[in-house]
Amino acid sequence: MRWTAEQVLALAPDAASRKAGGELGAAAPWSGTGSSGTGAVWGLCKGSGGKPYQTVVDTTGPAYKCSCPSRKFPCKHALGLLLLWAGGAKAVGDVEVPGWAGEWLTDRRRRAAAEEERGAAEDRPARAADPEAARRRAERRAARITAGATELEQRLADLLRGGLASAERPGYGLWEETAARMVDAQAPGLAARVRELGAIPGSGRGWPVRLLEEAALVHLLDRAWLEMDRLPEPLAATVRARVGLTAPAEGPAVRDGWLVLAQYDSADARLTTRRVWLHGRETGRTALLLSFGAAGRAPQLALPPGLVIDAEIVPHGGAGQLRAELRERFGTPVPLKAPPPGGSAADALAAYGQALRDDPWLDSWPVTLEDVVPVPSDDGWQLADAGGPQALPLTPAARSRPGLWRLVALSGGGPVTVFGECGHRGFAPLAAWSGDSPETVTLT
Repeated sequence: MRWTAEQVLALAPDAASRKAGGELGAAAPWSGTGSSGTGAVWGLCKGSGGKPYQTVVDTTGPAYKCSCPSRKFPCKHALGLLLLWAGGAKAVGDVEVPGWAGEWLTDRRRRAAAEEERGAAEDRPARAADPEAARRRAERRAARITAGATELEQRLADLLRGGLASAERPGYGLWEETAARMVDAQAPGLAARVRELGAIPGSGRGWPVRLLEEAALVHLLDRAWLEMDRLPEPLAATVRARVGLTAPAEGPAVRDGWLVLAQYDSADARLTTRRVWLHGRETGRTALLLSFGAAGRAPQLALPPGLVIDAEIVPHGGAGQLRAELRERFGTPVPLKAPPPGGSAADALAAYGQALRDDPWLDSWPVTLEDVVPVPSDDGWQLADAGGPQALPLTPAARSRPGLWRLVALSGGGPVTVFGECGHRGFAPLAAWSGDSPETVTLT
């Protein structure tokens, strides 16, 4: 099955790669192109030198190999090749795999099979090398986190004692120092929240209110950690995850036909995080896959929106947690024939409120809105129920994305189905479908 141009461009690591890949999506720079029924696409792309770049893509991964010096995955040549392939068999036909592409494909699939076997072996019960030593390490780390949380509580008390207006004077350095101390305490989740606190003072009108709200959430997380023994286990698991104690995926694997709804990246100076949203066609379950890459580099996991994959996922623990690990895929992806079922704006708010009860530190919750119309409002744009008075405002970030105009064009004033994240800042649309076509339109 050939992907659509929209699905290909959704894999681009950034806007520059998307633009450059689009320019290489024509036949002119390519020679020796071909594809196979086993999910391989290859070609030679003319570059600035005398020797063309050898580009090959394994769409079952997907995975990419190119002889160009780019450190982006996929590079512009891989994107251009996939766009050419998406144009149909006339542009890239089915032919025999050349040796240079076949060697990489064989080696990659051999390594992928070995990794699956290794992962399966790790899932089997194994003897603990030294359970007593592991217990002592866990106790030492918990003691460090407790010391860090206690120190952070003192820092928050000093902030309130001095008045919120004074928070602007010390600058970001003091908060960064506090965050570094949380890292030393082995509490990366607390460190991330401290950095968010440091970015609020002086960030625009109403920043003291936002600072107080965020400080209250940090205080709540501190107190939850310090009084962990009084919490029910699902909430305690959530607190551990929010503080930064990673827990392995657990529980029975869930196999389903998973709709790939959306994929987008967020980055800071240290890390690039990729989020992939899935919806189970039979189970009705929504799951979030996370993948990470070093700063400036795209994560390896990439699933084009608009496909359905037959796969097993393993959920993580914790109250209200949606995160899961992708364990194994079966067969080849197929096109999505219909969007996931959705509800009204009121249903979305109720779902977010229910999720907040289980996880008070939740920024947003995935929902699908059905029969909504994007309309302008005094504060920007909102998604209004086609048959009712309620509406959800779009987040400030969503109003500035090009995806907003794709959504407006798709709607044309009529109702559409939209998947996105509903939170206290508003609704962030990630994908949409019209009644005329099942094709997924990405909005990130």
